Amino acid sequence: MRLITLVLATLLLLIQLPLWLGKGGWLRVGELENQVLLAQRKTVELKARNAKLDSEVHDLTNGTGAVEERARFELGMIKKNEIFIQILDANGHPKESATPLPPPKPDTKTTP
Repeated sequence: MRLITLVLATLLLLIQLPLWLGKGGWLRVGELENQVLLAQRKTVELKARNAKLDSEVHDLTNGTGAVEERARFELGMIKKNEIFIQILDANGHPKESATPLPPPKPDTKTTP
């Protein structure tokens, strides 16, 4: 009787093994669910990035403001008669939010 109980317990364990450790087992399903969650998070991040790029493309094609802003900050261009002061941080890099000063007022003095 004891031998039959041992054999049945062993068979039960052998039947359970694929359920826990097999290709479609509970552990594998948990790993795949984690991978799906990571992929969904990455998809949300990429959708936000794509929306930002789409907005930027729309701005560049429909207006000159975005083009002018890019020319100022990426290429360092300034308008005629405009003074631009660049503020550097402690590492010597330009700050992101540097704002140009308005152009100087023309001289109102008249020479005799």
